[in-house]
Amino acid sequence: MDNSYKYFKNTDCKYFPCHEVDPEKDFNCLFCYCPMNPYKDCPGTPRYIRKENGVCIKDCSGCVYPHLPGNYDKIISFLSSKINQEQKP
Repeated sequence: MDNSYKYFKNTDCKYFPCHEVDPEKDFNCLFCYCPMNPYKDCPGTPRYIRKENGVCIKDCSGCVYPHLPGNYDKIISFLSSKINQEQKP
C-alpha cells in the first residue's frame, strides 16, 4: 500500500514494529498513539488489568487494530460518533 493520508509506515522508527506482526503484512504507523485509547468501547482488542489497589487499567500492548491499514475508515467513524455524542446537550 502506498503512503497516503490513510497510511504511513515509518521503518526508521526505533520502536518499529511496536507490536509483533507478520513482516510481510502492511503495518500502519499513522495512529502510532491510538486515538481510541481513552474509550472503553473501542473496537480493538485491549486487555483490562486490575491492580492490587482495585484500579483497572487498559492494556493495549497486544492490540494491532489501529495498525491495520484497512481500519482507517472504521477508526475515523468511531471517533466521529464519539465527537457527536459529546456535542449533544
